[in-house]
Amino acid sequence: MSPRPRKVSDDDIYAATYRAMTRVGPGELTLATIAAEAGVTAAALSHRFGSKRELLLALAAGAAASAGEFIRSLAERHRSPLGAVREYAECMAHLAPSPAVLARNLAYLQIDLADPDFRGHLARQARATRAALEELLTQAVAARELSRGTDVRALARTLEVALNGSLITWAFYQEGTAAKWLRENTDAVLAPHLVKRRRST
Repeated sequence: MSPRPRKVSDDDIYAATYRAMTRVGPGELTLATIAAEAGVTAAALSHRFGSKRELLLALAAGAAASAGEFIRSLAERHRSPLGAVREYAECMAHLAPSPAVLARNLAYLQIDLADPDFRGHLARQARATRAALEELLTQAVAARELSRGTDVRALARTLEVALNGSLITWAFYQEGTAAKWLRENTDAVLAPHLVKRRRST
C-alpha cells in the first residue's frame, strides 16, 4: 500500500508559494514549482485553486487581510511601541536578503501594479499597513516615546515611504545588510520626534 498523501493547509501552500517566489521570477514560477516546494502534486494545486493566477490572487488577498494584524502582533511582543516599529522594519528587510531576491520581488510587484485584481489587494494591504503603523505611533506618543505634538498620521506616511524607498536604495549602495539599512533609516525618520530625556545632574 502506498502511504496516504500528507494533508497540506492553505497556509502551508501560501508559505511554499512565497518561498518559491524568492527563488524564481514570475516567468519561471509554475504550479509544478510550487507543488514541489509544498510537497504535493501540481494536480492537487490545480484542483484546489484552479490556476497559478488564482493561487497568487489568494496569496495576495491573504496578505492584505492579515497586514494590520501582523503589525499588531509585533506590538504584543514589545513593551515599547517604537520597538515594534523597528521590528516591522526588520521584517520588511526579509524582502531583500540579497539584491537578486529583491529584484524578483520587484518583478512580482510589477504584476501587482499592472493587473487591477492584484492591485486591489496591494492597495488594501498598504492601507492596512499604514493604519497599523499609525496606531503604533499613537501608542508611542501615549507612552512618551514620541513628542506629544507629533502628527502621527503624517509620520506614518513618511515612515511608509522611507521603508519602501529604503529597499530600493539598499540595492543601489549594498552597504551592510538590508535589515541594518532599514533600521538606520527608520531611526532617522523617528529621531526628530523622539522625546528628549533630561540628563540627571
